Amino acid sequence: MLLVLLSGTATALAQPPPPPPNPSDDELRHSRQSVDARASEVAALTTQLAELDSRVDDLQVELAVQRESAEAAMVDLQVAQEAAEAAARRAAAARVETDAATVAIDQARARLDEFVAATYQQGFDTGPLGLLTESASPEDLVARAEFNNLIVQTQASAQESLEKARVEKANADSAARQARDEARDRETEAAAAKAVADQAYAGAADAARQQVELLTAVEAERADVQRRLDAAEAADDGLRVQRSRFDEWQRRIAEEAAAGQRAERDAATARLALPRQGSETGAVRGSAAVQRVIDRAMSQVGVQYVWGGGTGRGPSTGIPDVFGSPLDRIGFDCSGLMLYAFNGAGVALPRVARSQFNAGRKVPLSDMRPGDMVFYQNGSAPIHHVAMYIGNGKMIEAPYTGANVRVVPLRTKGLLPEATRVL
Repeated sequence: MLLVLLSGTATALAQPPPPPPNPSDDELRHSRQSVDARASEVAALTTQLAELDSRVDDLQVELAVQRESAEAAMVDLQVAQEAAEAAARRAAAARVETDAATVAIDQARARLDEFVAATYQQGFDTGPLGLLTESASPEDLVARAEFNNLIVQTQASAQESLEKARVEKANADSAARQARDEARDRETEAAAAKAVADQAYAGAADAARQQVELLTAVEAERADVQRRLDAAEAADDGLRVQRSRFDEWQRRIAEEAAAGQRAERDAATARLALPRQGSETGAVRGSAAVQRVIDRAMSQVGVQYVWGGGTGRGPSTGIPDVFGSPLDRIGFDCSGLMLYAFNGAGVALPRVARSQFNAGRKVPLSDMRPGDMVFYQNGSAPIHHVAMYIGNGKMIEAPYTGANVRVVPLRTKGLLPEATRVL
């Protein structure tokens, strides 16, 4: 190896390198035309990259629609299951009442049977008529009459108890049948809701798998376009320097934006730690409530997106998906972030975005104020995303898998013309 290196060095010293080429006027003209052609290619490739990035956003929206539907179906399933469980408890209670009524009938019938048996065993002369005809004196007659009334009353009471027990048994049987019918109906509804939820979840899982494949294909195409763009830019120093300056500008802007969001998050967290003014319970109203809701959301900037994650108490585990998101991941989805934010003002929102749209008063976007919720819809599909407007043309959101809670300019694509005001 050393011999080869020495040999190459000797050759290089012996033969000086040739002079650089001296292009003719025609060659310079052709070079200028080639640079112009590469500049056009750069513009076309840049446009193609933007289109691919837009396609990625569209895929995220399509998946969000599927997931929102699946989450709504799961909420419906939970409600149906709770109704079925409540109906089952009512049916069980009705069975207890029926059993109690049956025992009451048996006891009343036994008392009546005992009375009839005792009267029969005493014989006719010791019965009510015999008691009266065999009296020895007026006082004895009165005593025997009183005793006869007692026997009659006892028999009537036993008969009345039996009839009352029978009526209660009939009512209990009727209530039990109604409870059983209701329980069967609620179980049927729960089974139907589970079928819908299973189908919706399967649809969301299929959509996620398809998105992975499409994103992979789009990313491969994007990488190819980027390679071609890099090659075209590398062929001309001016274009390469221009792109380098643009990349540096993008990096600096991203760093400044990230630093600004971290500062806003820390300021919001500090305000939340201050003692609350208001009632003994710490409740807030008016503009203080709006500020607290915004601060609660801002305090979560940087927390990861997790589908199905987030409660009124903070980030939580979500729903596992094909992106490798197990149940031990903790974070927020778009509606979960709203749950947490508004819980700080004592407002319990519904779980999914499409339900949160109807949780307050509708206001046109022209009258929108900080703290209002804004919603996104893809064509005629159901609402799939919610964010909070925080003022100055910005909103805070939990966007999609792979991203974190962030502050971004208010997007207009898919934005519904009305916001929802809760406070």
